[in-house]
Amino acid sequence: MRRTVFNEDHEAFRETIRAFIEAEVVPVYDEWFAAGQAPRDFYYKLGELGIFGISVPEEFGGAGMDTHKFEAVLYEETARAGVQFGGSGVHVLLALPYIKMLGTDEQKKRYLPKFVTGEEMWAIAMTEPGTGSDLAGMKTTAKLSEDGTHYVLNGAKTFITGGVHADKVIVCARTAAPTAEDRRHGISLFVVDTKSEGYSVGRKLDKLGLRTSDTAELAFVDVKVAAEDLLGEENKGFYYLGRNLASERWGIAYGAYAQAKAAVRFAKQYVQERTVFGKPVAHFQNTKFELAACQAEVDAAEAVADRATEALDAGELTPAEAASAKLFCTEVAHRVIDRCLQLHGGYGYMNEYPIARLYADNRVNRIYGGTSEIMKSIIAKDMGL
Repeated sequence: MRRTVFNEDHEAFRETIRAFIEAEVVPVYDEWFAAGQAPRDFYYKLGELGIFGISVPEEFGGAGMDTHKFEAVLYEETARAGVQFGGSGVHVLLALPYIKMLGTDEQKKRYLPKFVTGEEMWAIAMTEPGTGSDLAGMKTTAKLSEDGTHYVLNGAKTFITGGVHADKVIVCARTAAPTAEDRRHGISLFVVDTKSEGYSVGRKLDKLGLRTSDTAELAFVDVKVAAEDLLGEENKGFYYLGRNLASERWGIAYGAYAQAKAAVRFAKQYVQERTVFGKPVAHFQNTKFELAACQAEVDAAEAVADRATEALDAGELTPAEAASAKLFCTEVAHRVIDRCLQLHGGYGYMNEYPIARLYADNRVNRIYGGTSEIMKSIIAKDMGL
């Protein structure tokens, strides 16, 4: 079926990204994989390519295009090549919406030019040890000084993607205690400079997948944060987080669909080249049936992902619809990638093959951004159950 979600500009961007990946990423990706992160200077190259500024207003150095479709192309092309762009995804998909939505004109002038160039990489710190999806249970605090000039930040965060290379981090912290009526009350968002005294990066976490994406623990001991670096209003942080969850979950859904599509491509290529019992593996009926079933699932996930993309760009993607897209696409990717790995036989278990890395990378999709169980709860509530 003909897709209508992309136009000529998106396809030209696709060609540029594909060429960039082949020239700048594929030749060195094994080195990144072994090191457990992409090098910091790679992000400057992404900035030069214009990737960070696509949806940033022109007055701050961006292209000013209010769409997620270029991000969708990035998901497809990185998955197709079996690579990741390090921890840069959180820079655009997660951090940027908060700056655009909550930043004052003065803050945007300070933050966005260096955001666009990659001179300052951003991350967002929500999750804490022991809280997981229960963000209302966070214990990191930010107390306003007596003279009102700054906040004092104390606490710890974990599972922070991009946390090793980050220059600025949006930190969620309590500025007031929760109330008996609302546990979510009292959370605020702050832009924290990672060079601040008392700010420290703990372990770079050793993950199962997404090996080139730096993920870290962060700690704050009496970190001073200027009052002008409060993002939005005090105590409304949980509301802000909820507003941006739809776009975050769209990104996970679309990325999962792209991975499933890539898995079918990898498996098809492998079974056509691999010979057993004197025949290519592709000649066996089981192989044909397995790949046909996988393709059908990918087609369905593509339709869901495209529909969610159009709704997001139109500002109409509801939390329940985003949850549904994430649940469906991540579960499809789980099944498809597993079956495609099986068709590789023993070689599918070797990291030198992209299907093995894809298998590990994909697993977290059903966990972060809200687990599959949380997605089901959101959908059920929307159904009136």
